[in-house]
Amino acid sequence: MERRFLAARALRSFPWLSLEAKLRDSSDSELLRDILQKTVKHPVCVKHPPSVNCARCFLSELIKKHEAVHTEPLDELYEVLVETLMTKESTQGHGSYLLEAVTLSESTAIISHGITGLVTWDAALYLAEWAIENPAAFPHRAVLELGSGAGLTALAICKMCRPRAYIFSDCHSRVLEQLRGNVLLNGLSLEADITANLDSPRVTVAQLDWDVATVHQLSAIQPDGVIAADVLYCPEAIVSLVGVLLRLAACREHQRAPDVYVAFTVRNPETCQLFTTELGRARIRWEVEPRHDQKLFPYEEHLEMAMLNLTL
Repeated sequence: MERRFLAARALRSFPWLSLEAKLRDSSDSELLRDILQKTVKHPVCVKHPPSVNCARCFLSELIKKHEAVHTEPLDELYEVLVETLMTKESTQGHGSYLLEAVTLSESTAIISHGITGLVTWDAALYLAEWAIENPAAFPHRAVLELGSGAGLTALAICKMCRPRAYIFSDCHSRVLEQLRGNVLLNGLSLEADITANLDSPRVTVAQLDWDVATVHQLSAIQPDGVIAADVLYCPEAIVSLVGVLLRLAACREHQRAPDVYVAFTVRNPETCQLFTTELGRARIRWEVEPRHDQKLFPYEEHLEMAMLNLTL
């Protein structure tokens, strides 16, 4: 319950059935008071609150569950709900992950300003889990992330996997603006900051349009590793991704090609098939990464996740 609320995940993903069972077995209100302390009253939530709508819907559902089992109302629940109802709604909210080690400012809408990169998608959580379980893939290396979105994967890697440098990238100015804010929110410094912590990776937020980036421009980045999560959302994006990967390989013609990992949610098998077909046409070899054991993040249990390791 705590992890899902702090991460501002969808209400349907919460363990409501098990909560109902616990409420039936509980003769007092201590269970609900404990839930309030671990969610809306949690210090991280107070400092970096989720969206007002997220808190409002959560509290309303909590009240419904309580009233279905107990006849006596719990005043604290209603008091917190009233406070929430009086709070001004915003288009932004926060999600906190990894026992609050990573906090993000995110859009409250899945699609905002015509783009999808202002929220954290499930494959980003899956890729971050894999990175934490396989930290040897990143220490002392320069990592380029294609389509960084809200920045969850990148921030988890920067904080827990010790890369030498990390390049967040996206093509949309609003996403880049939010990324810069999230980098600073999590105690990292952007490369131009002379006060930057020398023990932290050199962090850059770069505008990168896959369709127009040239080999010369990509040569200036020189990544040792490349990652991407949930970027296979349409045929055009797949073609553009394969194209930029080919140019990344070309700019390291006489050097070892970067390791490439692409994670995605299998929503449409035809889209996944198109991706592997395009990789074959480009003569990019690929293999499926085994599913990892860690479950650190509260993403949807029923979703099918996959990750490919590409050889450029």
